[in-house]
Amino acid sequence: MNQLTPQADVIIPGEWHVRYNYSAGLVASQFLNALRERKILASRCSKSGIAYVPPRAYCESSFERCDSWVEVGHRGVIEAATIVTAAFDHLPPPPYAIAYVRLEGASTALLNFVRGLDLSDVPAAAAKLQPGARVDVRFRDDPEGRITDFHYEIS
Repeated sequence: MNQLTPQADVIIPGEWHVRYNYSAGLVASQFLNALRERKILASRCSKSGIAYVPPRAYCESSFERCDSWVEVGHRGVIEAATIVTAAFDHLPPPPYAIAYVRLEGASTALLNFVRGLDLSDVPAAAAKLQPGARVDVRFRDDPEGRITDFHYEIS
């Protein structure tokens, strides 16, 4: 009994509830503040020419600091989408649709909800969310500087 012998791990279930304030940082803060004015900003790298939405501090291609901001359009193209039919904590009750959309003037895609679709027939709704489908950005009436200030709608 003096030696340790391998045994099955004991799992102790638990939960943590932690309140905190998260600093979005300079780049994300500029993006979120612009949403209050119904503007969607991309950070741009002058060396690679890539415009990132959501914005990045550094370019993934040149490894240089993104050195300017550009306002991107309120129209775009779906690159990928799905309809969620399972419930998840802190998200709307299913079903709901989400899509990665490359907005006009952006080099990357931004995830957000797609609203205005009849989701009672999931296969029919999914057919409308195919890559290449055009969408418009719709801002809420009282933007607060959050990504949920806007959503996409099929054009």
